[in-house]
Amino acid sequence: MKNPKLLLLRLICSLALVGLVAAVPRLRAAGDDDFDSYAIKITAAWFYSQPSGTLQSAIGGGVIDLKKDTEFSSYSTFAGKIDWKFTRKNHLYFVATPFTTSRQTVLSRTITFQGQTFAAGLATQSELKANLYAAGYQYDILRRRRGHLGIAVQIDTYDSRASFNAAAQITGDGVRHLSASASRLVPIPVLGPEVRFYLTNSPRLYVQGDVYGMYFFGYGNFLSSVGQLGLRITKHLNVDAGYQLGSRLNANNSSSRNRFGLSLTQTGAIVGIEVPFGGTGQ
Repeated sequence: MKNPKLLLLRLICSLALVGLVAAVPRLRAAGDDDFDSYAIKITAAWFYSQPSGTLQSAIGGGVIDLKKDTEFSSYSTFAGKIDWKFTRKNHLYFVATPFTTSRQTVLSRTITFQGQTFAAGLATQSELKANLYAAGYQYDILRRRRGHLGIAVQIDTYDSRASFNAAAQITGDGVRHLSASASRLVPIPVLGPEVRFYLTNSPRLYVQGDVYGMYFFGYGNFLSSVGQLGLRITKHLNVDAGYQLGSRLNANNSSSRNRFGLSLTQTGAIVGIEVPFGGTGQ
C-alpha cells in the first residue's frame, strides 16, 4: 500500500497546480505593491529524493539499473537558491543541489563498467554523484499585486561521477581489488515558465510552481516540474511545502573513454523556507 502521507502530499501539490492554472488569467488585473516584492531572496529546502535510472559505460558492458543492480534507495538532500530581482520584472539567480548516494550490495547479476567486470555474488560498493549547479535569468511577463508569471532560461550543469569497488577472491593470488570509475560534466540549457499566485487578497497564502525542459537530439534531454504551497510567517520569512513531480536528466552515452551515459529521475517531497530582503511588499 502506498504511503498515505505521500498520497496527501501529492494531492496538495496537484491542487496547487490546478490553482496555478486558474490563477494565470487573474494576473492580468493591475494592482498596487506586489505581495512578493523583494530585491534579494534566499531559498533553502530539504528534498527527500527517490532516485531511479540507469548507467551505461563508455567501454563495453550493458545498461546498469540504479534500483535493480545497485539498490540505490531514497535519501535526503537539500537545495539552495539565491534570486536577485534587479528590476521589478528581471531576475538573475543561482541554484545548487547536491546529489551523492552510495550503496554496498551483493550483485544479483554480472555487470561490466568501464571495462571492469563485477561478477554476480560479489559484494560491491557503488557510488553515484550528480551535483547540480545552475545560473539563470527570469523575466516576468505578467507581474501584479497577487502574483506573477515568468519565463526563465538557465544553464544546468551536472558534475557527475560513477564508481564501483569490490574485493574479489582469486585462488592462488589472494584478494584482488576491482575498481572502475568515470566522470562527466553535463551542461544543459533549459527554459520554462515559473508562476506564483496568492490565494486571497493578502500575502498570507500562495501556490507556486515551475516546469523546465529542453531536448537535444543526439546529446540528451532534461525535464523537471515542481508544485508547492506557501505560507508567509513574517515579512522576511515564508515556509513552503510541495512535491517534485519529476526531474529527469538523460545524457546519452559518449564515445569518450572517461565518460558514461546517465539517465537519472528524481521525485519526492520538498519542504523549505524563503527569506526575502528589500522591496515594498506588505
